[in-house]
Amino acid sequence: MDICEQSQLAIVSALKEAIGHYAAGEKDSVITDIHLLPRQDSGELVIFDDDDEELARTIIDEWVDYESDDFYTQVEPLLRSAVMTLKDEGALDKLCLLKPYSFVLVDDEKETVAELLLMDEEETMLLSDELLKGLDEELDTFLKELLEK
Repeated sequence: MDICEQSQLAIVSALKEAIGHYAAGEKDSVITDIHLLPRQDSGELVIFDDDDEELARTIIDEWVDYESDDFYTQVEPLLRSAVMTLKDEGALDKLCLLKPYSFVLVDDEKETVAELLLMDEEETMLLSDELLKGLDEELDTFLKELLEK
């Protein structure tokens, strides 16, 4: 899915508004993740914390009435890219969030679809399909071998 530059900027702006709630010195260190909920029917992107407190909201025109079943698959790289833009700008370096914390893509039931970025004390880790490719098969094989012994 391609989106215009204005929509990309709207996503980054909403993320900046959301993390602005956790700027260093504004609040005490808190434990939370940042949840991103894209809505296919309305085109909204709602960003909230673990307590379901809304941090930011925007409308992405290209998402409004998107018809295909692969919505989350299409939206995930766009949101990951926006989060990485913030990381590259250093916007995530001075948040008062206790590490590790994550940026998480969630569905309408607030179930995790994908972890977009995990911020850890040691380093920033990107989670991607390539990293986890084949893990299910390896675990299934390991469990089968373990149970056979």
